[in-house]
Amino acid sequence: MNKVVLITGAAGGIGSAIALKLAQSGYDVVLNYLSSETKALELKEKIIEEYKVRCLAIKADVSKEDEVEAMFSLIEKELGGVDILINNAGIDHPDMFYRKNAEDFRKILDVNVVGAYNCANEAYKHMKEKEYGRIINIASTNGINTYYPMCFDYDASKAALISLTHNLAIQFSPYVNVNAIAPGFIGTEKELEGYDEEFLKQESEKILVKRYGRPDEVASLVKFLISDEADFINNSIIRIDGGQAGSC
Repeated sequence: MNKVVLITGAAGGIGSAIALKLAQSGYDVVLNYLSSETKALELKEKIIEEYKVRCLAIKADVSKEDEVEAMFSLIEKELGGVDILINNAGIDHPDMFYRKNAEDFRKILDVNVVGAYNCANEAYKHMKEKEYGRIINIASTNGINTYYPMCFDYDASKAALISLTHNLAIQFSPYVNVNAIAPGFIGTEKELEGYDEEFLKQESEKILVKRYGRPDEVASLVKFLISDEADFINNSIIRIDGGQAGSC
């Protein structure tokens, strides 16, 4: 029986790349989405048709406990439970510092941090019973040493997600490995939208390899971290940024 992977925010650039990579590797995949239904359903059909694995697409707001509980109940019923959780769902709203407010801040934290907690909390019930589990939180270099006032709330949420990673690793040991990946500038469609060529060139110059990353490179790192070969990697934050130096 294939291991079952739940990917939150699976319809986006990094999420869909992870889903395709893991389906190609023989994992059964659950695609969580909220607003991108068309993309999620298209991705589901592609995975089933091309890789012949089981695949579900489930709409759920990860920041809401009841919706997360319902999602995990459905996965349990249809696929037998979640063996591997990829907390990828995340939002950001770049804007001038003085235009933001506490409500905006709370919304970012609810999705990016509370959402990850909600999913990890539900996933652990099955993982503990099976005495096996992998959780990967998709954080960001914005939560480590890259700061920008227009996305201070996003930066804070990713720093909190890194802290959550450490605490969950301790709480869920010894059967569940919990790690985080901190991508730098990854060239997803959403990330590149609205940027002119000059800006992208300037940002690339801040990276030692002189280019921005690709979603499939993040997916490859996820694939390794959930594999048996990475069994001794736990409670770690792994950057994937090409040697980034100070960009937003």
